[in-house]
Amino acid sequence: MKEIKITGASGFVGKNLVNYLGKDYQVNTLSLRAVSNLIINPKDEVIIHLAGKAHDLQQVADPSAYYEVNYELTRKLYDAFLKSNAKKFIFISSVKAVADVVEGVLTEAESPKPLTHYGKSKLQAETYIQNQPLPQGKMYYILRPCMIHGPGNKGNLNLLYKFVKKGVPYPLAGFENKRSFLSVENLCFLISKLIENEAPSGVYNVADDEPVSTNEVVRILAASLNKQAKLWAISPTFIKSLAKFGDKFGLPLNTERLTKLTENYVVSNDKLKNALKINLPLATKEGLMLTASSFRN
Repeated sequence: MKEIKITGASGFVGKNLVNYLGKDYQVNTLSLRAVSNLIINPKDEVIIHLAGKAHDLQQVADPSAYYEVNYELTRKLYDAFLKSNAKKFIFISSVKAVADVVEGVLTEAESPKPLTHYGKSKLQAETYIQNQPLPQGKMYYILRPCMIHGPGNKGNLNLLYKFVKKGVPYPLAGFENKRSFLSVENLCFLISKLIENEAPSGVYNVADDEPVSTNEVVRILAASLNKQAKLWAISPTFIKSLAKFGDKFGLPLNTERLTKLTENYVVSNDKLKNALKINLPLATKEGLMLTASSFRN
C-alpha cells in the first residue's frame, strides 16, 4: 500500500483528507514543530503539506509569524522532500497568494499581487518551490484553493448558518455578487487524483465548478433547515458604514468580513480538471447542502 505523509492533519482540511485517503493509502502524519530534525520516511511516496498559519480576520497576529510558518517551514519541508525518496510534493497554498480582489475570472495566468502577509507568505513559499531544480522522477503541485467548506468548518458559512437557524433575516441581500467555493470533498478527490496520476508539475487553482451568490448560499442553508430564506436588502452604503464602525469597536461585522460575504471572487478550475481529465464528483450547490447538513450534528 502506498504511504502518504501529511502535515496539518489535525486541522479542518487535514481531518477530512486523512479520512478520505485512509481508505486506499497508509496515511502518516508529520508534525513540523521539530523541523530541525526533519527526516522523511524512506517509504513515504507523497508529501502533502497542509500545515500553515491561516488568514487572521481580526488582524492581531504578528506579521513575522506568517513567514515563519507559511514560508520557512515549507522551505525546510520541501528541501527534505528533494533529498528523500518521495516522488510527489503537494503544497496547499491559496488564491490569496495571487489576488485579494478579482475582476472577471481568476486563472493561473494572473500575475500575483497579494496584499496581505498571509498571501505574501504563501506566494514566497510557492516561488521557492518553483525555483528549485527538480530531480528526475519528482513532481510538485501547488494548489490554490478558494474558500473551502465542509464538515468541521468553522468559518463564515457556519456563522451564516447560525443566523439562518435563528430566523434572523440576512441583511446583505442588497449586494449582488458571484463567488467560487470549494467543497472539501472535491478537494480531497482532486488530491487523490494527483496521487494516482501524473500531471505536469506546476500551479493549479482549485474550486467547485459553479460560482454562486451569497444570497443563493443563504437559500441553500435555509433549505437544509426546511426554512424559507429571509433576505433583507438594506442599502449597501449604510451597511458599509456599519462595517467601518465594526472595525473600530471589534464587532462581528467588520469591513473584511463584509467583503468576504459580498465580494465577487470567481476562480477557474479548468487547468487542473484538464490536466487530470476528470470531472468533480460534487456540484457546488450539492456540496454546500452537505456542509449545511453537517452543521446540524
